[in-house]
Amino acid sequence: MDAVRLILASRRALAGSVEKPQLMAEAWQAYALAQAIGSRLAVSGPPELRGEALGLTELAGSGCGILGAPALGVGDLRAAQLTELGDAHDSLTRLGGLLGEVGIALVGLASAAGEESTYWQCMEAIDAADEARDRVLEMLRRLAVRDQVLAERDAAAS
Repeated sequence: MDAVRLILASRRALAGSVEKPQLMAEAWQAYALAQAIGSRLAVSGPPELRGEALGLTELAGSGCGILGAPALGVGDLRAAQLTELGDAHDSLTRLGGLLGEVGIALVGLASAAGEESTYWQCMEAIDAADEARDRVLEMLRRLAVRDQVLAERDAAAS
């Protein structure tokens, strides 16, 4: 399945999550998907993105580690369904939106947390989402610079 469809499925699932375990599982799924996308970009994406993509993979993996893996059935891991990235710009734009929504959902969960451990777990996961989103935004910036250079080169060649 392509990245955009998986991101949209994750956004819907996150938006439909109300209970703590379900919300934490959907945040974990989003981090796992970000990790898979970062990995794919690091290996086969535009060369300008490879360093940032590795950083995204690491940060998203950290988010997964903070939240701990949920009990998922066979075939429930969305990241494992990733078969293609499609347009890197579109995928990254949507992934940035998903990571922002994860951060907001975790803020709500932290605010309502009854236990201190849940509060701090959410705070660390929020930091991971923010840092991962920063990597995504940097990759989008690099794509824009690359596109501008290519456009200028094409204009000069004409």
